[in-house]
Amino acid sequence: MSRERAHPTPALHAYVARRVAQRPPLRRELAAAAALLITVAVAFAWQWLAAPSAIARGPGILAPRAPLQQPLDREAPVFEKHGFRVAAVASFELEARVIRSKAYCCTGPDRLAPIDVVFGWGRVSDESVLERIDFRQSGRLYLWRYEGASPIPPREIEVSSANMHLIPATDAVGRRLERLRPGNVVTLRGYLVVVTRYDGFVWRSSLTRADTGNGAGELLWVEELEAS
Repeated sequence: MSRERAHPTPALHAYVARRVAQRPPLRRELAAAAALLITVAVAFAWQWLAAPSAIARGPGILAPRAPLQQPLDREAPVFEKHGFRVAAVASFELEARVIRSKAYCCTGPDRLAPIDVVFGWGRVSDESVLERIDFRQSGRLYLWRYEGASPIPPREIEVSSANMHLIPATDAVGRRLERLRPGNVVTLRGYLVVVTRYDGFVWRSSLTRADTGNGAGELLWVEELEAS
């Protein structure tokens, strides 16, 4: 059974704010710093405790095809969300296995794209391969490593997996993204995009699965999502 990710309640934040306001200035500053640390610690603990369990699939390739990407013409759609301009540059369709995910909040780009998901296709959707690779996510990047001999060529891992930054087109899509579990097989459709803001902020999607490193992630406006 899938579960929605839990979050600290607004009542917790309101209680902490009231307690801080009642203290003298110096103590108030110290209390504010302590309150911030407590709130962050509670948020991380809540997220860890609510982390969805993985789905065991057994050996075998679950998503055999690479993502399908098509360039768009000058009539490409443009969206507005949370103060950002989101311009589509390519249509995108994906069938892939969820390897892991990481949630972000609560302002700016993290509000716009609140979740990163590491997807795998081809042999990187095969559990007998994945159980020999350790995937991690940090700072909007993903890392992977293995012990001993690689189960498949390292370049195949690079071009058959991706850490995608996902922008839900609707609240319903957002809720489905929150419920994703490692092992889910996902079919999604949307657009690779370039995000801009009035202050000069720019966030561009990668347009190839063959790149690596900073900037190699797909920035994806998700319009349709199904998971099994």
